[in-house]
Amino acid sequence: MTSYFYGRKMTFDSVARFLVSYQHWTFYPIMPVARVNLYLQTFLLLFSKRKVPNRLENIIGILVFWTWYPLMVSCLPNWGERVMFVLAGFTVCSVQHIQFCLNHFGANVYEGLPQANDWFEKQTKGTIDISCSSWMDWFYGGLQFQLEHHLFPRLPRCQLRNISPLVKDLCKKHNLPYRSLSFWDANVTTIKTLRAAALQARDLANPMPKNLLWEAVNTHG
Repeated sequence: MTSYFYGRKMTFDSVARFLVSYQHWTFYPIMPVARVNLYLQTFLLLFSKRKVPNRLENIIGILVFWTWYPLMVSCLPNWGERVMFVLAGFTVCSVQHIQFCLNHFGANVYEGLPQANDWFEKQTKGTIDISCSSWMDWFYGGLQFQLEHHLFPRLPRCQLRNISPLVKDLCKKHNLPYRSLSFWDANVTTIKTLRAAALQARDLANPMPKNLLWEAVNTHG
């Protein structure tokens, strides 16, 4: 299959089929080490032939980080504490990784780039907000308002709650969906979506249908 996101062909072999077939079971165990994938994807992108804005500045940034971070960890007194420090950092960030997945995995996707005035509609259908009390904003980093973040990406996250009522009214005015789920319901929706794709991946009779797997790599939203 061809991934429009990565801009290359991806082989859906037996290993990939096996991993996807059980993704609803491995989802949470993988989240604590999900940062490793982000690190790898950063290097692969910056040293690829794809057009990357501010490539040099980004390369300098990651070189500074990967010089500073090991030096900081090395200041800890022994290897046990160093390993625990790194693992603790990964585990804490797993909450953020889970949240990003909740904001998108259970939402609709679309094929191709948005056309003209349907950009706003694509954002409303492709994201899910997580409802919570204001005193829990610190836990989600403000990004539980994912639709608002998509619509106003440069707006400080601490202001996303303030514009949420405006976005709700705008969606209501134009008869567009505004999905806001509790943290529990968002997790349930995500796991159901992962399970549905996993069951489709096990269907050997139709190796490449236009199902959730096909949508995942052909989507721009």
